[in-house]
Amino acid sequence: MIQIVFLSGKSGMGAALKKCLRELIVELIEQQNVTVFISGMAIGVDMYAAEIVLELKAEYPIITLECAIPCETQAAEWSEPLRDRYYRIAELCDKETMLQTHYTPDCMKKRNRYMVDQCDILLAVWDENPSGTGSTVRYARTQEKSIWIVSPNTLEVQHFGCD
Repeated sequence: MIQIVFLSGKSGMGAALKKCLRELIVELIEQQNVTVFISGMAIGVDMYAAEIVLELKAEYPIITLECAIPCETQAAEWSEPLRDRYYRIAELCDKETMLQTHYTPDCMKKRNRYMVDQCDILLAVWDENPSGTGSTVRYARTQEKSIWIVSPNTLEVQHFGCD
């Protein structure tokens, strides 16, 4: 079983980036035998990737989606449409992992480390600016994970690591 994590330093997503992400997910399923996907459920790439996986389950019934929730109140302050999407994804996922009940300043970092520790491949949409995504990519490198980075600006895909 190969597990993959979605992570992003960008919350906005254009149609071209969504298409690129979908194509990469299909490639990872078909060529890397990825079967388990983990989303941190943040606004943007995390949720879009989770929705893509849920859509692809019809074509690839072997794939599963885990939602890694940093704290119970992750979506509490979001707009109603975003909360509705969040809860719909959580309802349809195969596994929901709540890392802790209450918010703490480091709960997102704990969620990101959990996801890296569980995965074989990290898929990050990252513009290489300092961020939580950058810290997580660096952590994944220390854990010798295979890392795929998509530039949100150019859609260039870089691959680092073993697989």
